[in-house]
Amino acid sequence: MSALLTDLYELTMAQAYYARGMEREAVFELTARGLPQDWNFLICAGVDRVLEHARGLRFTEEELAYLASLPQFEPWFIERLRGFRFTGEIRAVAEGTAVFPPAPLLQVIGPLPEAQILETFALNQVSFATLIASKAARAVIAADGRPVVEFGGRRAHGTDALLQAARAAYIAGFSATSSLEAGRRYGIPVTGTMGHSYVMAHEDEGAAFGAFAEQYAGATLLVDTYDTERGLERVIGLARERGAEAVGAVRIDSGDFEVESRRARGMLDAAGLGEVRIIVSGGLTEERIAELRGAGAPIDVYAAGTAIVTSRSAPSLDTAYKLVEYDGRGRAKRSAGKASLPGRKALLRRREGGAPVGDLLARADSERPAGFEPLLERRTEGESVEAIRERAGREIGSLPAGLRSLREAEAAYPVRIAEELLRGGF
Repeated sequence: MSALLTDLYELTMAQAYYARGMEREAVFELTARGLPQDWNFLICAGVDRVLEHARGLRFTEEELAYLASLPQFEPWFIERLRGFRFTGEIRAVAEGTAVFPPAPLLQVIGPLPEAQILETFALNQVSFATLIASKAARAVIAADGRPVVEFGGRRAHGTDALLQAARAAYIAGFSATSSLEAGRRYGIPVTGTMGHSYVMAHEDEGAAFGAFAEQYAGATLLVDTYDTERGLERVIGLARERGAEAVGAVRIDSGDFEVESRRARGMLDAAGLGEVRIIVSGGLTEERIAELRGAGAPIDVYAAGTAIVTSRSAPSLDTAYKLVEYDGRGRAKRSAGKASLPGRKALLRRREGGAPVGDLLARADSERPAGFEPLLERRTEGESVEAIRERAGREIGSLPAGLRSLREAEAAYPVRIAEELLRGGF
């Protein structure tokens, strides 16, 4: 990944730091300051990309030549960057962990210029991945045990967002992705059906279904290209002609999913095709999935895309990357509405029966209270996606019902800030 995946002012600040000999240890914290409306928790994600970037952070000759062409940078600074390496450490919440503002998700500790340069990339990766993992977790909760698959690559905001959204959704509990590259890169199961174009390319719908079923045993057939009821009739006719095993599922991509899924289930069952699954796709949000589940719609799989991978209802997280300590002294921002707490912190959690019941934000050097576990730990390598997914499943499953709601909980998760932090005692 390019070292220039940063903002101009990160490097102008770094040059100014070096010019003044300001290279002592700094601590920056990446913090979630708030939750989107009606959200009750976040699922931490994106830490692995920050670790990877920090390990490999180098300025290539091409990148240095570009920087040298800019009026802000002096030759001595370009030479300094030629040997640049990140020598600090990163402490972070484990990916897949449920977190609650104002929790620090990640700390970068190291020489001031080095820790400063990581700001843009760290915010970009952790904020986006955490946003999508949290949004996807809400959809998984709404599906209440039914599989949800990610179909959103074509609407994601660029190819990197496509890949990171697929990974984040899988971490949160989605069962598969339509993206082949996400499948290859992260080991996520891949899935897909057929497009309307395949049906339209044939002379008639029945011919399209027959050709696809001949090519792929147990095919999933898209039945709403022209008329959903007629499409279902053709599926039934195909199954009678070639055997029930020819068709594994039907997909409905338009209309009233409750009405259409009930009609599909009735027709399939009446034809002795009770094993054929019903998949719906098209504009699904977590709220719509919850409505369909609550109505008892006979839907087996939900394929969600645009609303999840763009987090359409909440397109950003309120996150910040702030200097909290330099050269052993706490630093704090006092801006109205954006104040920060000084000093390196510990994020501690108390659990009962495996379920989180309260967090404590305290000074890192304070004595840990009995019964609390630390969440911010030093990390050097990312974990496997499967390990993160398992953790997220445990975390989401252990949340009390109020926090798993798609509406704002009556009682927010308790995060207590230690008195010494509130006093600014550094």
